[in-house]
Amino acid sequence: MNVLILNAGSSSLKFQVIATDLERIKTSSDERLCRGQVERLGGEAIITVQSRTGPRRKLTAPIRDVAAALDYVLRWLASENSGVPEIRSLGDVHAVGHRVVHGGETFHESALITDEVLKGIEDCIDLAPLHNPNNLKGIQAVREIFGSQTPQVAVFDTAFHATIPEHAYLYALPYHLYRRHRIRRYGFHGTSHRYVAYRYRALCGLTREQTNLVTLHLGNGCSACAIRGGHSVDTSMGMTPLEGLVMGTRSGDLDPAILNLMAGKEGLSPHEVESVLNTQSGLLGISGLTNDMKVLEEELLVHEDRRVRLAIEIFCYRARKYVGAFLAAMGGADAVIFTGGIGENSPLVRARICDGLAWAGLKIDAARNEQMVRREGRISTDDSTLNAWVVPTDEELLIARDTVRCILGEPHPG
Repeated sequence: MNVLILNAGSSSLKFQVIATDLERIKTSSDERLCRGQVERLGGEAIITVQSRTGPRRKLTAPIRDVAAALDYVLRWLASENSGVPEIRSLGDVHAVGHRVVHGGETFHESALITDEVLKGIEDCIDLAPLHNPNNLKGIQAVREIFGSQTPQVAVFDTAFHATIPEHAYLYALPYHLYRRHRIRRYGFHGTSHRYVAYRYRALCGLTREQTNLVTLHLGNGCSACAIRGGHSVDTSMGMTPLEGLVMGTRSGDLDPAILNLMAGKEGLSPHEVESVLNTQSGLLGISGLTNDMKVLEEELLVHEDRRVRLAIEIFCYRARKYVGAFLAAMGGADAVIFTGGIGENSPLVRARICDGLAWAGLKIDAARNEQMVRREGRISTDDSTLNAWVVPTDEELLIARDTVRCILGEPHPG
């Protein structure tokens, strides 16, 4: 089954095509046929495409919206120049899987898209006003181009965290605010946390019930997740992706009274304050330079800039603090998993986060840590009782597999 995976944003469309079915899932023989993205929708868009055997190519074309971007991608796929001989017409795309940011309290697992499911996604727009409307545009674009006969599946970022208990997802606010407005912790990056937990137990030969982890998804967006018995029991992101760890441009945790102070002192509206916290804070705000950890590490090495050093220290300290908190909440774990662009590629960040966790039984093997870039494997010493692993995430693969399972009515294993 050729599954088209879509991630529709406000000005971009990311896509992959993965060939998979139940037998391929069992044998991990899924095949990624191509990947790419269309950026800067609404003008002269930049299109990046790459087949499984060909080089990455950059193209440009005037593309006005998500529907036009999808049409462009499909025409490229069907062309002889795509390097994807498996796709020669719309009929060669057998199903479409969508990343949908917010499923609220309605969706606890991936769902075959029906009119009822569409209504449920629409009902969650208040919880994710910047994301769910764009995800819906992607779904509607597929319906317009393919018709209703091509099955579509929604895979929700929040679904993996549906198992978080009430005492962990409720805020200490007047309870009626939860009852009226569903103000609570939802968590995000669930597809990534779920995938690396699955991959870890596959590597170690464990059952789901034996899987007890703290997973750290570290990229431009960052989150931690406490996983006990294979289920999410707590996570750092909250009602929105702003809470928790320090991120590329997001502040993470702060005293809520700061918001009113910022508004008064800087003459900002509530919307402008929120924009500062989401787009001008985090690594960018502290360093005053960039939200790119790789650039910050290079700058630190060459110039020893104080604010750059501080940005990296705060980033690592916050992550280490969450690891300790989740270990306490869970009564211990077997491993800490690093994933995401920073987690997979920065030995420096991994070492700094793990430094000081010897009390929990975690000691980093420096040589292993340095070698583990874009690779999966253990980076802790042989005598560590709490291990550390690097496991590259693959959310698109999980979306493709969930799409197949939903269409065939098979339960997903988590």
